[in-house]
Formats: sequence, structure tokens, C-alpha cells
Amino acid sequence: MKSVRVFAPASVANVGCGYDILGFAVHCPGDEVEMSINGSEKVSLDLIEGDEGRLPMDPLKNTVSAVVINYLEHIGLKKGIAIKLFKKMPFGSGLGSSSASAVAGLVAINELMGNPLTRLQLLPFAMEGERLACGNAHADNVAPALLGGMVLIRSYKPLDVISLPVPGELSCALVYPHVEIPTMAARQIIRTNIPMSNAIIQWGNVGGLVAGLFKNDYDLIGRSMEDVIVEPVRKMLIPHFDEMKKLALEQNALGFGISGSGPTVFALCRDVSTAEKVTRALESELKQYGIGSTCYVSKINPAGAQVITRQLQENG
Repeated sequence: MKSVRVFAPASVANVGCGYDILGFAVHCPGDEVEMSINGSEKVSLDLIEGDEGRLPMDPLKNTVSAVVINYLEHIGLKKGIAIKLFKKMPFGSGLGSSSASAVAGLVAINELMGNPLTRLQLLPFAMEGERLACGNAHADNVAPALLGGMVLIRSYKPLDVISLPVPGELSCALVYPHVEIPTMAARQIIRTNIPMSNAIIQWGNVGGLVAGLFKNDYDLIGRSMEDVIVEPVRKMLIPHFDEMKKLALEQNALGFGISGSGPTVFALCRDVSTAEKVTRALESELKQYGIGSTCYVSKINPAGAQVITRQLQENG
């Protein structure tokens, strides 16, 4: 039996000012997919572990299997594929849970088929997985989970994705308060009419953030992370957001924002030790209000999804 197991990481979308166009991958948490070829000529979803029964077992309705079906149709092969999904990420956290599942599935099936498609060619399939999961085929989670590093989606039509350089010590503090915000609900509250003055500020910050990454200029990165369009609305859904932001900046974070649609918040920091200090402070702050949290500290993950194990030869 040919089989493979793949890990795909969590990701931080938007990165402050870059709504739907910026994202980066972290080292943890992430999802894993185990996939094997059998003689059935059908794609089956045999096991989902860690979802508490929340995800559909129908292969057409689950992100991880749906993208595999679309992939096989695209390359013109009819194969029997058995899939096991190991969910190791919280749902509705803003960390790209559905993205990680879709990306892990795509990297796994591509590996089993001999890697006929590049990672970039896999991206549209992953985006369609996002459409199935949350109604919108955005790429700011799936692109970094698939490609690694910090990614800029310059254009969606046509799709134009650019990998950005990242300072070697740049680190991220992630704090997931134990409250849930559905992605669709978080998107629905965003204003569609934006004052020109705010748009100008936002354009300048996106340009400044990209320039700061290229120049290894931590101060420029920090002062460019201001989001004047999405954060003022979405922060109302996150308990004690303003207090957490103030505290993170007092602990020398470069910048602070909402990871994806929240409620996870993130702080970019100059190094891991600063990120750890910020994480401890935010966890303690939430605890004072009786809110539990899960915390992660990570450098930017340059690799994205990775094959953990492979058995690509038939037994016997």
C-alpha cells in the first residue's frame, strides 16, 4: 500500500493592515492527514480524530476530501484514496483550521501521485476548499500554509502570489481566548464603504510593512501594522482586546492584531524571548477576567506543509 502522512501548519491571516492579502505560517499548531491508495476507485474519509464529531464525514462536504476529489478530476485519474484527518487545531480560532486540513490533503495526494503539480499550482484547489468551509475562496491562510513564510496576494483575478522575505529572528506570540467567533459572522460585520482617508492610511501601512520586511527594519514593520479598517469593527467581538493590545506593546511587541477573523490575537516580536514574555502577560491578563486561553510561540515557518512519513512503494 502506498501511503503518506502530512503536517500542515496554522497561519495568521491579514497581519494587521493586509486584509485578505497578507498571511504567514507558524510552526505550531497544525493538522495532520494520513492518506493511502486502495483499489476502491473512490475517495473515502475513514477517520476524523480530534473534531468532537463536528465535521462532516461525507467526502463531498469535508474540506480535506473535497479538495482531493477536485485534484484527481483535474489530473484525470480515478484512484481509490483513503483519508484519515487528525485535527490538532481549535475550531473557529482564526488560525486557519480549515486551511490546514485542505493543504495537508492536497500535499498528501500530490505526493502519492508523484508530485505532478507545484505548490503554487495546488493553491487554487486549496482556495476552493476555503470556499467550501467558510463561503469565501480567500488565500491569506492557505497560501502561507502551503508555501510557507510570509505571503502577499497581490491579485486574485488573475491570482498573483508573492513570497516575502522575513527577518530571521521575527517571532510571533499567539493567544487564543476560549471564545468562538464563526468566520462568516466576523466577515459580515465588516464595512463595505470605506472613507478615502482610511484607505490611504491602509495603503501606506501595507506598503510600509512590505518594505520593512525587505529592509529587515523591525521598527518600520511595527509602525506599519496599524489596521484602521477591519480591526476597529472586529475587535468588538474579542473580549478585552484593547487591554491586551496595550499590554503587548508595553512588553515590547512590534505590533498587535487579530489573527484572521479572531478571536486569536497575535503579536509580532523581534525574537522568541520577547514573544514568550508577551504571551505570558496576555495569558495572565485574560485569566484575571476568568477567560482561559491557549498560547503558542513560534518563529515564522518558512517551509509550510511538510511530509512527515511516506511509503510510496507497493508492499510485497
